[in-house]
Amino acid sequence: MATQWIQGLLPTTARALTHRLAVEQSHYRVPSLLAAVVRAGKPAWWDARGRVDGSAPTTDTQYRIGSITKTMVGVLVLRLRDEGKLDLSDPLDRHVPGAAMGNRTIAQLLSHTAGVRAESPGDWWERTEGGDWAELNTELEGAATVLPAGRRYHYSNVGYAALGELVARLRGRDWYDAVRAEVLAPLGMDRTTPAPVAPHATGWAVHPWADVTLPEPAHDHGAMGAAGQLWSTADDLARWAIFLGGDTDPVLSKDTWEEMRQPATVVDDETWTDGHGLGVQLRRHNGRELIGHGGAMPGFIATVWADPADNTGVLFLSNTTYGGIRGQLDLGMLDLLAEHEPVLPEEWLPATAFDPSLLALTGAWYWGTASIALHLRADGNLELKALAHGGRTSRFRPESADTWIGLDGYYAGERLRIVRTPNGSADHLELVSYIFTREPYPPTAPIPGGVDPAGWHTR
Repeated sequence: MATQWIQGLLPTTARALTHRLAVEQSHYRVPSLLAAVVRAGKPAWWDARGRVDGSAPTTDTQYRIGSITKTMVGVLVLRLRDEGKLDLSDPLDRHVPGAAMGNRTIAQLLSHTAGVRAESPGDWWERTEGGDWAELNTELEGAATVLPAGRRYHYSNVGYAALGELVARLRGRDWYDAVRAEVLAPLGMDRTTPAPVAPHATGWAVHPWADVTLPEPAHDHGAMGAAGQLWSTADDLARWAIFLGGDTDPVLSKDTWEEMRQPATVVDDETWTDGHGLGVQLRRHNGRELIGHGGAMPGFIATVWADPADNTGVLFLSNTTYGGIRGQLDLGMLDLLAEHEPVLPEEWLPATAFDPSLLALTGAWYWGTASIALHLRADGNLELKALAHGGRTSRFRPESADTWIGLDGYYAGERLRIVRTPNGSADHLELVSYIFTREPYPPTAPIPGGVDPAGWHTR
């Protein structure tokens, strides 16, 4: 499906992005490099440098996207979970009997915390023709795992080969056929394929000390394909960036997307910048919380990132084996957007309808002496915000008349219950055993109230 690219950026912003793209392509000697931006759910800008078969690449030119493939496989696994066909805590061998890493859970495989070896045994899989799952699993016998399960982040291409087999077993067809039917087709991504379809770029290695190139191979990697087989275009990856940013209909529910992008593990143990959710990489950069993935295969480097908070996404596609662009161009584009054309906050408008009885719940509450505020949002949800002492913030959606479910933050999934007096007025709030009252330490309230029958006094 052809993408309608709009001129959605100011000319000065577009010029700054083009300049950054041109510098990257020239400095790192990339045979061709294409970058794009999406904003507010629409493709907003793209440009390219270099040549593919003698001409400038277009948004319909295919490149290999490598491990971006994993994000699409991950979505399939979560769809299976949502249908009740598996649980993320299931060991793999419950669904793939005899798997060499069968005692590792599906969630651990999705988040690279299963301790499974990074690469397959034998020759480098990215440069060789691949066999089927039975062949790969036999090679992995006794050598599939290198770390205890759940101990730490350890990126594993082999783990995603196993997830590809899981999808195939539960769907009764090849993992790519399932991805195409359930993810790509509904999103209109008909130029994302397991083998190149013209027009497409050739992968090149650039000599480190001379301006000459060498063509790279492109194989069918068989069972390892779920780790990085796919080819795609800027048109299709723009739609994928929009999906990753939260526009997930009709493929995935919003709740599952929220779950997908929660950190399951971090790569750097200090104040983390790189982490992993369920099937996606996560990154914190200059106040942004990004979701996406990078990809590298012989002759190709690609990246797609989305920032759901300001509804922005960036991507690039290139046909070079190694280069400094990975981790630099994409984040540099985000920085340029923030500098030249920051997203305006959404216009505030009052609610068009609301439940008047909820107004009585709003305002200040106390947990001991810690003050919080309950805010009634225009969307009908409640938001709990810490006040003077700082602390936790969460949104809640209604479950029943006096019960609300946490949507994010520390209280995600927890129930906020409104406890009423016999006359029907709100007496206190209960949340994960915490009691919130209208005044600090009321003598008749449950813990932490009633600590001293005499109440407040001087020393």
